[in-house]
Amino acid sequence: MTRLYAPKVTGFTLVELIMVLVLVGVLSVLGVGLFARSSVFSPLLATQQLASATLLAQQAALAGNPSNSVTIRQLPNSFEFEAGGSLFSIRSEGASMAYQAAGQTGYTAIPSSGYLIGFDALGRVASPVPRQNTEFRISGDSTFFLCLSSLGAVYQGGC
Repeated sequence: MTRLYAPKVTGFTLVELIMVLVLVGVLSVLGVGLFARSSVFSPLLATQQLASATLLAQQAALAGNPSNSVTIRQLPNSFEFEAGGSLFSIRSEGASMAYQAAGQTGYTAIPSSGYLIGFDALGRVASPVPRQNTEFRISGDSTFFLCLSSLGAVYQGGC
């Protein structure tokens, strides 16, 4: 008794290949549209950078390091955070950053010359005004708030 086996055919049919190409084309067009509308700047990223730089300066103050301050600069195309001898920079893409000290009404834009925050040996805010809360507003496509408490704690939200 003999058995006949059909030859094994491997590969894709022309219809399957064309369908894959059409799907890849549609998905790429939709993906480009989603990314073209969004801004590169993220206020959340700026908030995280500010919190990181502030915590770095505070830890330096607790360790007795003379680099116990953070300087924040708002340049035409970027935000800069300088702390512990390190400089962090992110593109601002037209966004803005402002601060409001405790008891102050209204926000003041961060100057290009810099806004300096110093910490004492216990990690508390020592300058520009000792033991005062400072609230930061970072605006872009959306707005985020960051609070630096008088004791040096950094958290998202208003003070």
